[in-house]
Amino acid sequence: MITIALSKGRIFEETVPLLAAAGITPLEDPESSRKLILPTNRADVRLIIVRASDVPTYVQYGAADLGVAGKDVLNEHGGTGLYQPLDLKIACCRMMVAVRNDFDYDSAVRQGARLRVATKYVQTAREHFAAKGVHVDLIKLYGSMELAPLVGLSDAIVDLVSSGNTLKANNLKAVEEVGQISSRLVVNQAALKLKREAIQPMLDAFAQAVHK
Repeated sequence: MITIALSKGRIFEETVPLLAAAGITPLEDPESSRKLILPTNRADVRLIIVRASDVPTYVQYGAADLGVAGKDVLNEHGGTGLYQPLDLKIACCRMMVAVRNDFDYDSAVRQGARLRVATKYVQTAREHFAAKGVHVDLIKLYGSMELAPLVGLSDAIVDLVSSGNTLKANNLKAVEEVGQISSRLVVNQAALKLKREAIQPMLDAFAQAVHK
């Protein structure tokens, strides 16, 4: 049995065509099904639905053989014990630093101010600001990041941005790009050795679909 870990929403939707290229079709929709283990048209392949941030953990410990996780999640996880053979080029967005419209970020950085930064991506933010030599106090939040600068919790946020509409609606502006984000295929290293005959054709099909 090959187990593939996916998260609901955009990643699942954009992974479906790649699964189809490997001859795999989910038999249930995670948005309408309450099941966390979904069967596919292949008796030897099943999908498990987990939180996006948990995908690398399920794959790392062998509860899933493969998974699809955003680069943002993998950076925070550290990628220990994971083989990352393929950038799937899906669920693309940018990791950005954003501030209130009336906050002069460039001036604050130039003057060496110590900034308070709210983010879910603490490791990524720490590395970004350390590389720039900017002193920051990091505040970990799990959601509604845009609220933090508006109520004085932080000077800036580090968060994923796709259209930028949420920032605009909350009188915030993106001031710096931290990195480009897309979703990667991750594989359990032991599974790749032990189940190579079953897994390798999937990897090849995914790669072919991505590079079309």
